[in-house]
Amino acid sequence: MSNYIDCTNSFIEERELENILPIVQVSDKLLKEGIGAGNGFLGWMNYTDHINTEELEKIKDSIEKIKKNSEVLIVIGIGGSYLGSKAVITALTHTFYNELDQQERKTPKVYFAGQNISPTYLKHLFDIIKGKDFSVNVISKSGTTTEPAIAFRFFKDILIKQYGKEEAAKRIYVTTDAQKGALKTMADNEGYTSFVIPDDIGGRYSVCTPVGLLPIGCAGINIDEFLEGIKEGVKEFSGENMDNPCYTYAAIRNILYQKGKDIEILVNYEPNLQYFSEWWKQLYGESEGKDQKGIFPASVNFSTDLHSLGQIIQDGRKNLFETIINIEKMEIDLEVPMDDDNLDGLNYLKGKGMNYVNQQAMKGTLYAHLDGDVPNMMINIPDLTPRSIGKLIYFFEKSCALSGYILGVNPFDQPGVESYKKNMFGLLGKPGYEEIGEKLKNKAASK
Repeated sequence: MSNYIDCTNSFIEERELENILPIVQVSDKLLKEGIGAGNGFLGWMNYTDHINTEELEKIKDSIEKIKKNSEVLIVIGIGGSYLGSKAVITALTHTFYNELDQQERKTPKVYFAGQNISPTYLKHLFDIIKGKDFSVNVISKSGTTTEPAIAFRFFKDILIKQYGKEEAAKRIYVTTDAQKGALKTMADNEGYTSFVIPDDIGGRYSVCTPVGLLPIGCAGINIDEFLEGIKEGVKEFSGENMDNPCYTYAAIRNILYQKGKDIEILVNYEPNLQYFSEWWKQLYGESEGKDQKGIFPASVNFSTDLHSLGQIIQDGRKNLFETIINIEKMEIDLEVPMDDDNLDGLNYLKGKGMNYVNQQAMKGTLYAHLDGDVPNMMINIPDLTPRSIGKLIYFFEKSCALSGYILGVNPFDQPGVESYKKNMFGLLGKPGYEEIGEKLKNKAASK
């Protein structure tokens, strides 16, 4: 088994892995040959091999332009249009990136909008950018998704009032469909700089495209190294046996699911990975949760959540398992200082690094949860760098696609997401949805 992933074999017999291997291999064949469900959305698998170099240079030029003329970048999007870049930026930048002094940061502050419909959130963001030079990157395939479309209306209006229509247009960067849609039409009409969301890559798989690369680069992260990490993943995770970590992860998840473990908890021990967990939850929840099937994706931030959720994980229902992201080497460490009074009783830790203490907390928790009959897997990444994060993203993407096919669902669509939209449009009175609105209002009245 690869060093990239460890698993607890007390819950999985070797014969179970041998038995499921042919199913995983068939799932991989569906991916590689493009003959499975959702095969029109496999562009993420080889995107880095065929990346449009002209567009990549255009992204880099735009990044430099934004760095020079903007103190703030507002990234507008929802779901896969923001979670990937948010995950990478929070993982790889200073924990308090936006609070750093401009001279120390050397890159724009990055804020996100359009991922909710809260007027409070937007008003507070307006307050933050007041009097500051800023640019906007709006990301939407259609340009009509409610949450980002509302946010873009507001920020476009602020830009025009602050700079005038012509200058405002130079500060708007659009990532959208290549040929059609409201946002594409607007970009063409107004002369906005625009980038393409590939037709064959769905939102939750799109962080390696302009969707993620522009905001990630604006935060000072080396996007070439990030893409190299994805390329490494493509190469390393191409094997066709259980030495391939993607095979192992997808297989074990499904074996545990068949044993009644229908909740997976992604565990991290670094706060900077919190939004990586949010990206992972969308990837797996939206890909697998269909046809009344699917492992529910949850996440915890340890050791923080050991003081709130540790109890139910340890002693609650045995319907869950954990996957730990283990960072083998952290760039920063602090030694626990000596205290002459030792009233807190911590002098036994004097001179020890906090990373060492954190690792022992991780091991202690792992052993406790194993004793509590909670299966665990561990994903080992060497460090927190653009290369390692890129590789980790590809690992989870390919594992997710394999796992979805093993489960018997299409890992690349999301039909259930449309249900709430239709109801919302009906209640808001959107043209074409009046009948749905009337039904819902009558339903509410009857109660």
